Amino acid sequence: MTAPLEVTDVTDTVTDTIVLPAVETARPATLEARAVSAWFGSHQVLSRVSLTMPAGRVTALIGPSGCGKSTFLRTLNRMHELIPAAQFGGEVLFEGEDIYDPSWRLTDARRLIGMVFQKPNPFPAMSIYDNVVAGLRLTGTRVSRRERDEVVEESLTRAGLWKEVHDRLRKPGGALSGGQQQRLCIARALAVRPQVLLMDEPCSALDPTSTRRVEETIHELAGEVTVVIVTHNMQQAARVSQQCAFFLAEQGTPGGIVEAGPTDDIFNTPQDQRTADYVAGRFG
Repeated sequence: MTAPLEVTDVTDTVTDTIVLPAVETARPATLEARAVSAWFGSHQVLSRVSLTMPAGRVTALIGPSGCGKSTFLRTLNRMHELIPAAQFGGEVLFEGEDIYDPSWRLTDARRLIGMVFQKPNPFPAMSIYDNVVAGLRLTGTRVSRRERDEVVEESLTRAGLWKEVHDRLRKPGGALSGGQQQRLCIARALAVRPQVLLMDEPCSALDPTSTRRVEETIHELAGEVTVVIVTHNMQQAARVSQQCAFFLAEQGTPGGIVEAGPTDDIFNTPQDQRTADYVAGRFG
């Protein structure tokens, strides 16, 4: 099993040291949820959700607020279990292996399955350069200065940010615009070469120009990494994804998937009237 990653908390301790091959992009992986259920204490928020997220494709999770989309996303790399009183049931298979199996460490799942959050969260006191390599340091990954430089350039290029910041890598990451900060967070997640990238409403706090640039970045990543994105923007889901899953929680019941399939089918020929009503803007 590969080495751990946690890029959201610089206080995490690291016990493993690995050597990262220079500028080697990991292949995308298939992620499959089987009968996933989730609770916060006694409150069940998801009930037996099953979904396959194909390798190298973009899967959009759509649906009204409160239907469990973000919770489902967080079960896919075991972030849900960090919440006090959170409980989980079911399986999440990464290339056929259940990441909730006792043989998997929590941090293994985080390295292979990265996360970009709704609000950009660069480490404000760190430079752009240090933000990108933060994950390498947290994992104890041993690389030479030349290899670090290559990883920084590669990651910022893949995130669509290199041309904008290559001449100010030592400036604080917190000084970037909101859209640039979000792409910096994408670069930070990509630096450890995940095979899946989870994105929880990555554009909801951004202006239209920044949103367009992040969407372009998602398009550029397609085929290189499996992307699963939560979005409330139906136009965005239609633009960036090849597959959609429509979540709904009705009359106090836990959230679940009403319908999933190719994006064109979900938007143009949905099989369930509730899906048709949602994508047409009749509720939600």
